[in-house]
Amino acid sequence: MRCALSIAGSDSVGGAGIQADIKAMGSLDVHCCTVITAITAQNTTAVEEILPISEEMVQAQLEAVLKDVDIKAIKTGMLYSPEIVEVVADFLEDHEVPLIVDPVMVATVGDSLATKDLARSIKRELIPICELITPNKHEAEILADMPIRNESDVRYACEVIGKEASSVLLKGGHMSGGTVTDYLYLSSEITKLQYPRLEKAGHGSGCTLSAFITANMAKGMDIVNSVQNARKLIQQSIAEQYVIGQGEKVVNPLIRTSDDRENFEVLDRVDAAAEHLVDLITEELVPGGGMNIAYAKRNAAGPEQIAAMDKRLTFHNGSLRKNGKPKFGAAEQMSYVLLAVMKFDPKVRCNVNLEYSAELVELMEECGLTIEYMDRKNNRKLLTGELVTATIKDAGYVPDVLVDKDKNKNEKLIRILAEDPDDMLDKLESFL
Repeated sequence: MRCALSIAGSDSVGGAGIQADIKAMGSLDVHCCTVITAITAQNTTAVEEILPISEEMVQAQLEAVLKDVDIKAIKTGMLYSPEIVEVVADFLEDHEVPLIVDPVMVATVGDSLATKDLARSIKRELIPICELITPNKHEAEILADMPIRNESDVRYACEVIGKEASSVLLKGGHMSGGTVTDYLYLSSEITKLQYPRLEKAGHGSGCTLSAFITANMAKGMDIVNSVQNARKLIQQSIAEQYVIGQGEKVVNPLIRTSDDRENFEVLDRVDAAAEHLVDLITEELVPGGGMNIAYAKRNAAGPEQIAAMDKRLTFHNGSLRKNGKPKFGAAEQMSYVLLAVMKFDPKVRCNVNLEYSAELVELMEECGLTIEYMDRKNNRKLLTGELVTATIKDAGYVPDVLVDKDKNKNEKLIRILAEDPDDMLDKLESFL
């Protein structure tokens, strides 16, 4: 299971903070490890007391988690004081893991969750090392040191906050209008995300949104897809918020969009298969440019619905290595092969490339695998997907193996086709 880390405060009423993060990430099949920065006595009407955790204990929690668990993404929520910010920033500075900063300063009920100078510390220590920061209007005004009255102000505030090259999701829930507009500032460009305004977002909405984003990034999504998916989820969470006390409603993080489970299942299975390939594949089987495994969602319509490792597996110092993580749209050519194959047999959704050798093809035939040859020499004008289509049409069936012998002088490929990664590994193990 993928693991992410939340560094935040504990909410005694269970609607925000660490408790919200655990539920939101768990709903997306991500295990949430925690570093608690403060204990709050709060409910749906007020924050009654805050007990900050010592910097030494925050440091100890960070060390305990990160020396043991393979954390794929990290979010910060309520950090409370500049001293805790400094501890967190110093510890995370050298960790090459996506960091999402939710600059929590005020609770939904209106009470402060921060000491003086927290914003200054976040700007100085955390923004330069984070992948994304997710302020609401009030937090953005503090971080940018300016009022936000219109879209022009929003754009300028995003530029000010993101000047250290981090991305900014400026949330529009506290702005007026019948439509809620969030602004994603990425690579100096603004993308607007618009949704119908529901009733007032209740307790834990900001924590839950940033937790969804963090879970998505832990699963291998990029910032844009992580934010877009999380924004759909928080819209549902607000629509399904519920009453537990006499004050604010609590957003419901235990939901998911209809295709989330399949997305995450596909990514997980690609990653797990890559781990097996590392132990299974020998150097002579790896193409010169490295190897990859691709796996499509059911009824995939394009490369964006087919996952592969974002960097190919390559040999280094005598062993095969994973160099990246699974992502949708990461292997375009392999995707075109699968899209062509799936038109003939929708169950065949996985492929892997091996270095060609006549001996290997002969061994596959001896093991009972069906093999067809792609004739590039006489079909040089056909693109890869078109050639796959022509080969299968001529054969009259979908084989286990497509031999791309005449691809070019430097790289000849064996393309193994399978229904899923487990079927793929079974086929590989049959002749290795």
